[in-house]
Amino acid sequence: MAQDDGRTKAAHDFLTALPHVKALGGRLIAFGEASAEIEMDWREELVGDPRTGVIHGGVVSALMDTCGGAAVMAHPEKPVGTATISLRIDYMRAATPRQKLRARAECFHMTRNVAFVRALALDDDETRPVATATGSFTVER
Repeated sequence: MAQDDGRTKAAHDFLTALPHVKALGGRLIAFGEASAEIEMDWREELVGDPRTGVIHGGVVSALMDTCGGAAVMAHPEKPVGTATISLRIDYMRAATPRQKLRARAECFHMTRNVAFVRALALDDDETRPVATATGSFTVER
C-alpha cells in the first residue's frame, strides 16, 4: 500500500466500518496513486446459484463499487468523501466457485465535483476478468 500520509489507514478504517464490506468480508489490499484493490473470500452464503456455487452478481457489483470509491479517495487531490453517481458493470463470465474475488479500480480523471473510475473483478484467473466497470463518483473536498 503506497500511500504513507495516513490515508491508507483512514481508508482501511473507513472500509472496515462499512456494514456491507464487513458482510462481504472485504479487505483493502492495495491503496496507491488513484488506485485501490479489495479482495474477499468465497463464502457459501454469498452464492447466487446453489447448483453451481457461483457467487451472486450483486456481490461482484458491491465489491467493484466499493473499490471504485476507494480509488477516488486515493487520488492525489485527496478528496474527503465520495458517493457513487453511476456505475456500469459488464459481466464477462461467472466467478470460479471457491476462489477469492478481487476488485481493482483506478480513478483516471477528476473534475471539481466528479471523479471517473475504471474497475475489474478477478478471481484466480487474472487473464480473464469476471466483470469490468466504469463509474462516476461525487468528489467532496
